[in-house]
Amino acid sequence: MSTKDAVRAPFPGHPGAARRVSDLLPTFPWDKLEPYKATALAHPDGICDFSVGTPVDPVPDLIQQALAGSSDTPGYPTVWGPLALRQAAADWLRRRMGADIGPQAVLPTVGSKELVAWLPGQLGLGPGDQVAFPRLAYPTYEVGARLCGAEPVAYEDVDELDPARVRLLWLNSPSNPTGRVLTAAQLRRAVEWAREHRVLLVSDECYLELGWEAEPVSVLHPDVCGDSHEGLLAVHSLSKRSNLAGYRASFVAGDPVVVRELLEIRKHGGMIVPAPVQAATVVALGDDAHVAEQRARYAARRAALREALEGYGFRIEHSQASLYLWATRDEPCWDTVAELARLGILVAPGDFYGPAGDRFVRVAFTATDERVAAAVARLRG
Repeated sequence: MSTKDAVRAPFPGHPGAARRVSDLLPTFPWDKLEPYKATALAHPDGICDFSVGTPVDPVPDLIQQALAGSSDTPGYPTVWGPLALRQAAADWLRRRMGADIGPQAVLPTVGSKELVAWLPGQLGLGPGDQVAFPRLAYPTYEVGARLCGAEPVAYEDVDELDPARVRLLWLNSPSNPTGRVLTAAQLRRAVEWAREHRVLLVSDECYLELGWEAEPVSVLHPDVCGDSHEGLLAVHSLSKRSNLAGYRASFVAGDPVVVRELLEIRKHGGMIVPAPVQAATVVALGDDAHVAEQRARYAARRAALREALEGYGFRIEHSQASLYLWATRDEPCWDTVAELARLGILVAPGDFYGPAGDRFVRVAFTATDERVAAAVARLRG
């Protein structure tokens, strides 16, 4: 190619470039919701936004104080974080999840979504490999596969999968979007399949402390995995339990060999949780009282919305845990979104999470008490 032609070639990332990473990805789903959001915003009493599960309640004081108390940290933190942070996560896993794990098998991450999106690539997966995830699932599992050139595969049962090609198997219990909880026996069967075929199993457990009609179990619990965490990782987040979505506080734990490999890779990439957030995470993981208080808020909102939705003609399926009600009126999900938007209520269409959700909507009960009460009144007419 001549110098003249090189000058005229498009910059990487510009339209017309030979390859743009964005071309590998689906349309960002939330962009499709904007017209319905505009309709809901036009309601005389304002919008009741149940579309995104983002916390709205205050960060607990003791966590804010820990963050502020560590604000004078001019030096670089480490990717692995201090021992106190990893020990706090290990202690929490043991205390709350019954998982016997040491700090050497814990790695802080910059929010759980970051890990989900980049994990396949960080583990060296690429063309020819498959990344499997539940048929109804958080869209970022698919995105993570596409970012590294692997093939995303949705499944209902692990026996559907090709063990010769699947390299990474995602579980998600409690589920986003459905709130479904897998039993210890169901988890154990997935672990046995993955170990038999030497597939890394990664369990997204970000809603594990938010069980309502079922008690969620971690894949790291001995009833599920026996006395070894080989071939297993569990992803945990403080966004929901502690209102820390803005802090990007999370961690991954499990097979110490895989955790060490991720550590080495992430050190090169500078994927570091800020030091004040690390300090706040230690405090948050050590305190159960604020979690119980937040659970009580969510339980009340959940009960009010569920009753109102069922009175309006919805059927609620699954929804035993997490921050969502998985609701249907047996009609196309976008018809439901449109009707609720005219009431000033914004929800997420089920097809955001896969074609199997095309007659459902996901209703997040992460709005304020006042907005929940307003939505209940509108649904009751």
